[in-house]
Amino acid sequence: MENRQHRRGKWLLLLRTPGWKLFIVFLMASSIDGQIRYSIPEETKKGALIGNVAQDLGLDLSRLRSGRARIVSGESNQYTELKADKGILVVKERIDREQLCGEVTLCSFSFEIILENPIELHRVTVEILDVNDHAPTFKNKVINLEISESATIGSHFDLESAYDPDAGIYSLQNYVLSPNEHFVLKQHSNADGVRFAVMILQKPLDRELSPHVSLKLIAVDGGTPQRSGTVNIEINVLDNNDNPPKFNQSLYKAIVMENAPIGTYITTVNASDADRSSDGLVTYSFSNIKGNYAFEIDSLSGRITVVDSIDYEKDKKYEIRVIAKDQGGLTDASKVVIEVLDTNDNAPVITIMSFSNTVSEDVPPGTTLAVFNVKDADSERNGQIKCSVDSNLPFKIQSSLTDYYNLLSDVALDRETTPEYNITITATDSGSPPLSSFACLHLKLSDVNDNPPIFEHPNYSTTIIENNTPGGSVFSLSAQDADWNQNAKISYFLEDTDVSGSPVSTYLSINSESGVLHAARSFDYEQITQLVFTVKAQDGGSPPLSSNVTVKMLIQDQNDNPPQVLYPVQTGGSVVAEMVPRSADVGYLVTKVVAVDVDSGQNAWLSYKLQKATDRALFEVGSQNGEIRTIRQVTDKDAVKQRLTVIVEDNGQPSRSATVIVNVAVADSFPEVLSEFTDFPHDKEYNDNLTFYLVLALAVVSFLFITCLVVIISVKIYRWRQSRILYHSNLPVIPYYPPRYSDTLGTGTLPHVYNYEVCRTTDSRKSDNKFGGAGGQNVLIMDPSSTGTMQRIQSEKSILDQPDSPVEQKPPNNDWRFTQGQRPGPSGPHMPYGTHIRWTPKNGTRATGGPEVAMGTGPWPQPPTEAEQLQALMAAANVSEATATLGPGTMGLSTRYSPQFTLQHVPDYRQNVYIPGSTATLTSNPQQQQATAQQATQQALPPPQASAQAEPPKAAQTPASKKKSTKKEKK
Repeated sequence: MENRQHRRGKWLLLLRTPGWKLFIVFLMASSIDGQIRYSIPEETKKGALIGNVAQDLGLDLSRLRSGRARIVSGESNQYTELKADKGILVVKERIDREQLCGEVTLCSFSFEIILENPIELHRVTVEILDVNDHAPTFKNKVINLEISESATIGSHFDLESAYDPDAGIYSLQNYVLSPNEHFVLKQHSNADGVRFAVMILQKPLDRELSPHVSLKLIAVDGGTPQRSGTVNIEINVLDNNDNPPKFNQSLYKAIVMENAPIGTYITTVNASDADRSSDGLVTYSFSNIKGNYAFEIDSLSGRITVVDSIDYEKDKKYEIRVIAKDQGGLTDASKVVIEVLDTNDNAPVITIMSFSNTVSEDVPPGTTLAVFNVKDADSERNGQIKCSVDSNLPFKIQSSLTDYYNLLSDVALDRETTPEYNITITATDSGSPPLSSFACLHLKLSDVNDNPPIFEHPNYSTTIIENNTPGGSVFSLSAQDADWNQNAKISYFLEDTDVSGSPVSTYLSINSESGVLHAARSFDYEQITQLVFTVKAQDGGSPPLSSNVTVKMLIQDQNDNPPQVLYPVQTGGSVVAEMVPRSADVGYLVTKVVAVDVDSGQNAWLSYKLQKATDRALFEVGSQNGEIRTIRQVTDKDAVKQRLTVIVEDNGQPSRSATVIVNVAVADSFPEVLSEFTDFPHDKEYNDNLTFYLVLALAVVSFLFITCLVVIISVKIYRWRQSRILYHSNLPVIPYYPPRYSDTLGTGTLPHVYNYEVCRTTDSRKSDNKFGGAGGQNVLIMDPSSTGTMQRIQSEKSILDQPDSPVEQKPPNNDWRFTQGQRPGPSGPHMPYGTHIRWTPKNGTRATGGPEVAMGTGPWPQPPTEAEQLQALMAAANVSEATATLGPGTMGLSTRYSPQFTLQHVPDYRQNVYIPGSTATLTSNPQQQQATAQQATQQALPPPQASAQAEPPKAAQTPASKKKSTKKEKK
C-alpha cells in the first residue's frame, strides 16, 4: 500500500461551463459554487492530510473562521474533518473502500463545506483509491469432483470461482492449476467482469492406475506483491459415464421485487443427461456465491427462491452461475441473471445544513433563510423529490445544487404583523404510494425601526380655565409604536412654534416620557383665547422616526373682570348731569348707562339695577339695556338735583359688578341747573384721596422750610459769635502780607511793588488808607483766648483758621486781577512808587506775594518774634475803643467781589481807605494823616541789610497809641 501512495492526487473541478453555471443567493450574497475533488487511498491513517481547502477554494483563513466553515453531509459516518484554523481537510476515520462502495469500481463520497455571513456552499468529493488489502478466497476449502474413466478428451469441468473484494487491478486476475498430466486450466470472464476457471481433460483417466487424483487451484490478484487464494481439488475416477448433463438455456433471466418475502419463487433451471440409470441423475448448485446470497436453488429440481431480504439500494442485479452435475461427475454450467425492481420503501431524508432562527424583518424578498439537503435512496420515480412549504406562509423553496434546496423569503416580512413563524418543510417522493418526510423550523423576526409613533387621534382638542395654577397638568397625549424594545420607546417634544408672538414653550411644557402637558404660566382669556401647537412623538430607534399631531387648546373664560362703565364718564373734578325738563312725560329717556365686560359668554351678559336714588318713584333703569327713564310725570315738587346710583352686574358665577353715579337735573333752563349744582360735593373717595395728598405735600414743604430756616439761623449765629469773639478781645487783627506782593502775571509798569491797606467800615468817615512799603512782612496771629501764640504755619484749628483765612495762599482768579489800565496811580516805567490793592475773594484765597511766591518757588517769611508780639499787644489798647463801635457786616467793596466779605477778612476797617486813580491817603483824623506820612517815609527807606527778617507791619497809630509808643521807647 505504501508503494501506491504516489497515486494519490487532487483535482479542482470548477463547474464554469457555459451550459452550467450555478448561482446561489445566500443572505444577500451571490457566489459561484464549485466542486473540489480529492483522491486518497483507502486505509489512510487518521489525521492524514487530504487537501488544502482554503487554497483550492481561494479563501482566506479569516473568512473560514468568520464564516464558521463546517462540513455538512447526509451520511451517518463522517470520514473527514475540516481544520478551519489551518484551512486543511484531514482524515477523521479509517476508510475501507470495500465496505463503503462494495464492488463499485469508482468509489467516492461527497460532502459540502458551508460558510455563513454570507452563506457559501462548496461541494467536496473524495475518491477512495483501492489498495490490495484483500486476497482472493474460495467459498469451500475442497472441491470434490467425480469423473468417469470413460470421459473423453476435451471434456470440461467447471470449478468454483474465487472472490476478491478488491477492485480493478487488485481484484482477481488469474487462476493457476497445479501441474498434472490429465487436466489443463482454461479461464473465462462474465459480463460483470468476474473470472471463473474450467478444467479441460487432455488425457484419459484410468481408474485402475489412478483411482484418485489431487490437484490445487490457486487464485491470484494483480497487486504487487500479489495475493492469492488456494483450494484443493479432489477427483474420484469412476467407471464409464458417456454423456454429461446439458442445460436447456445458457442464460436465465428473472425479476424480483425489492423486499420480496422469503420463499418467493424466482425461476427454475433445467439440465438433462442422456445417460441411463444413475448416471443420468443431475444435481444443481451455485458456483460463485459472494457472501450470503439472498437466493437458494433446489439441488434436484433447480428451483431458485428467495431466502433473505432483497434491498435494491444494495444490489440492483444478481448474476449467478448454476452448475448441473450428473452422477458420473460430468458437469455443465449456466448463468442466471436476477434483476431487482425498486419499490418505494425509502422516504426522503431532510438534513438542515444552515439555518439561523432569527432574521431581520427588513430582509428583501428572495433572501435565503435556510439551506437543507434532501436524499431518497430509491431510484427513478421513487427517488424524485418535491419540497414544499405551507402556501399561507410568505416563503418558498428553490433548488440549488443536486439534492440541495434553499428556503427563501417570498414577500416582505413584517414583525409587527407576524413576529415569528413555524415553518414545516415537506419532502415528498414520486413513488406509489408516495412517501414524505417533514422538518420544522422556528423562525423569529428581529425588529427594525420601520414604524413611526402613531397618536390615538389625528388631532386633539382640549380646554383649560383661565387663571390656572402654573405648573399644573393640562392635558395628556399618548402615542403607540408597533416596534419593539428601544425602537418603541417614545419621547414627546413641543415643536418650535410661536403663539401670539411668543414661543409656545413660554406657555406650555411637556413631559418627554409620559406626554403630560403642563402649563408654564397662568392664562388670561382676555389676552389669548386659544393655543394651537404641535407635539412631536419620536421613538428611540436609529435613525429615529417621529410623527406630529396638532393640539388645539381653548382657554375657557372665567368671570375675573368686573363690568367697565363707558358712559356716563366718572370724573373727579367736575359734575356731569343729565337734564330732564319738568314737562317730561312718563317713559322719558333721561340717559343710558353704557358698560362693557371684557369677559365672554354669560360672564359678559350685563344687567342694570337702580341701587339708590333721590326719588325712586321718579326713575327706573332698564335691566337689559341700561336706559334710565321716568316712570311718572315730573312735577314742580321734584327736587332739581337727583342722584342715581346704578349697579351694573354681569352673569358670572360668582357675579361681579360696578357702580356708576348718574346726576340728573330736573330743570328747564341751564342757569337753574348751574346754580343748583355748583355746591355739588365731589366724590367722597376722590376728596379723601385729594385731602390726603394735600396734607402730605404741606407736611413735606413745612419740614423742608423749617430745616432750611434752622440751618440758616445756625450759620448766622455761628458767624456772629465768631465776629464777636474778635471784637471783644484786646488783640488786634494783624493781617499777613506776603513779601513783594505783585500781579500774578509779573508784568507791571512800576519798578517796585508796594502794598496798601484799604479799610472800609459801615461808617465811611472812619475809613482810611494805609500805604505800605516794599519788602516782606511777617504776621503774628494770636490765640483768641489770649493765652498763647501760634505760628502761621501750624495746622491746628483756630478761630482764624477759616476757609477764607490767609493760612493757605493761592494765586487769585483772573476775576481778581487788575489789568494795566486798572492799576492805581499813574503808569509809566519811571514812576518810583506804585500801588497795589489786595483783595480777599469769597473762598478766602488771597493774592500771592512776589514773583517767587506767585511761581511757588520763594519761601514764606518767618513768623513774628516774641518782641514783635509784645509790641502788638501794647498797640491793641489804642484800637479797643474803635473796635467797640464796629459790628459785623460787609463792606461796600464786598458787594462787588464777595457776599461773604466780613470784617474779619480785612486787616483794619478804621484806618485807611484807598481811592482808585489817586496816590493820596485820605483820612478824617489829622493825627492819622501825620502818622501815615511818617510811616510812608520809613517805608520808602531801604530795609537794613543786617536784619535777616523783615519787620512786621505796624498798626496805624492813633493819638493814644502814639503816646504809649513814646513811653515805651523811653523805657
